[in-house]
Amino acid sequence: MFDSLLVANRGEIARRVIRTAKRMGLRTIAVYSEVDAGLPFVLEADEAVLIGPAAPAESYRNAAAVLAAAKATGAAAVHPGYGFLSENTDFARDVVEAGLIWVGPSPEAITAMGDKIAARNLMAAAGVPVAPGTEDPVRTAEEAADAAAAIGYPVMIKASAGGGGMGMAVVSDPANMASEYEKVTAFAGRLFGDSSVFVERYFPRVRHVEVQILGLADGRVIALGERDCSVQRRNQKVAEETPSPALDDALRTQMLGAARKAGEAVDYQGAGTVEFLLAPATADHGPEFFFLEMNTRLQVEHPITETVLGIDLVEAQLRIAAGEDPGFDPERLTVTGHAIELRINAEDSRRFLPGPGAITEWIEPSGEGIRVDAGYAAGTTVTPSYDSLMAKVIVHGADRDAALQLARSAVAGFTVIGPKSNLAFHAELLENAEFVSGDYDTALVARMRA
Repeated sequence: MFDSLLVANRGEIARRVIRTAKRMGLRTIAVYSEVDAGLPFVLEADEAVLIGPAAPAESYRNAAAVLAAAKATGAAAVHPGYGFLSENTDFARDVVEAGLIWVGPSPEAITAMGDKIAARNLMAAAGVPVAPGTEDPVRTAEEAADAAAAIGYPVMIKASAGGGGMGMAVVSDPANMASEYEKVTAFAGRLFGDSSVFVERYFPRVRHVEVQILGLADGRVIALGERDCSVQRRNQKVAEETPSPALDDALRTQMLGAARKAGEAVDYQGAGTVEFLLAPATADHGPEFFFLEMNTRLQVEHPITETVLGIDLVEAQLRIAAGEDPGFDPERLTVTGHAIELRINAEDSRRFLPGPGAITEWIEPSGEGIRVDAGYAAGTTVTPSYDSLMAKVIVHGADRDAALQLARSAVAGFTVIGPKSNLAFHAELLENAEFVSGDYDTALVARMRA
């Protein structure tokens, strides 16, 4: 095992990685921007290096500044967290070429899964189900319309370089194709530097279910269960649970097997997530799942997998990066109980608009079965410079009903005064009949706000 780790991230995920690294006896190094100087992750690291002003391009996405901090502090390894540089092929390669250990998959795996069109084709070749769609970029609105006619409306136009719910639009009929095509290509060009798009079948009623995979140092890829991520606002996840209420044992086995194939196709190492769309059964066939994308990093919602399996995925990442076993026997893992994660964001509970501000009071819930991964505390400030995520509430009960009741108690016991928060939304969600039943889909939040 290496002796020191630089965490190239901020907020709750930096704090969470630092916690495990310190438990393992590693010297921890944080990097931070000027506006984050007082946050818990900076104070809890053994060392902290200022790398720039608030703008992400000048701090957390500034690869040269992060590598300079690693060199100056003698860090042996770099953990990228999620977002920022975590799926940046050039940064991963630069870390390795600098003689440091990259806690993540190979640059080649990141590249293979970063282009959504190439990833779709690679998955299809590996035997992973993919939704009907184009195998090559569509270069004009006319090409997109021809593809949609062949696939059948409604369709989704998706940015090849997109991800995380950004760079996509639903097209229900030919009359809207030209305008939506222009919107998505323009957005993709601005945000990703790549305006190429593809067309894929759109499922009006669908669930979003992902599988946690782990590529071991010996070359094996294992699947560590699924997470249901169907509670979303504007294609962004706000609550997750495991096991998924939508899967029976047979469908679960198929999905986990497909996820393993996806990882094996790119010789995956470390923690990653294979995301699927799950379409409900119809009169003609049973439920179907299709590859959506692969995230070549740790996910925000990883704690619920840790909770039901009794493992530490960050420890596994660090051990695998050092060429060791993951710290547990994969053959002996069993799922125990049910876990739910709620993302506590600095946003209002009706329209989900950001509401940053100084935190004057912060009281976290506690008790058996309740875990809070927080990036903030009383006396700190949520700024508009970054994602609105303040904390994650993770609960673990003997079954889904127990987890729901524990989640209600945890939300009621969480106090955030200063910035806006979506605690009231979560309280509403936990009483919503659809969600409580387990029979819901990705349009649940939209129906709640209709």
